[in-house]
Amino acid sequence: HMRTHTGEKPYACDSCNYKASTRGNLMIHSRTHTGEKPYVCDICNYRSTQPGCLKIHKRAHTGEKPYACGICAYRTITGGNLKLHMKTHTVEKPYACDVCDYKSKHKGSLKKHRMNLHTVNPHTVDCENPNNAERKNENTQGQGESSREEEP
Repeated sequence: HMRTHTGEKPYACDSCNYKASTRGNLMIHSRTHTGEKPYVCDICNYRSTQPGCLKIHKRAHTGEKPYACGICAYRTITGGNLKLHMKTHTVEKPYACDVCDYKSKHKGSLKKHRMNLHTVNPHTVDCENPNNAERKNENTQGQGESSREEEP
């Protein structure tokens, strides 16, 4: 456990430059080179290098969703999925469009919004009056994101 804090990784892979803090982690890593997947689902042909991955996989068969949102009815099979979901309840939307009133929680969503709605389509630019150039959203109505605020 202490190696987590110190960053010490004394176990080196013989096949690549990977280093691990525990012998067990090195053993799991070595399976990427050997292709060994000893953990097998008894319902389908899924195989895994790690027991934890098999446990999560089996939840797809059982329908078990042990991670529950405390705000809405959302449930999921992994803690990581719940963490991502919790962002939907965040009021803060720090990424604002400089052209319209669109706001987003994610920088990537704002970038897509700008590309889809505020990028001039070069095939429709009126050389006599460039200010009347069609925007992508006018060419692709009903597709992509709207200019409203991002839904939670």
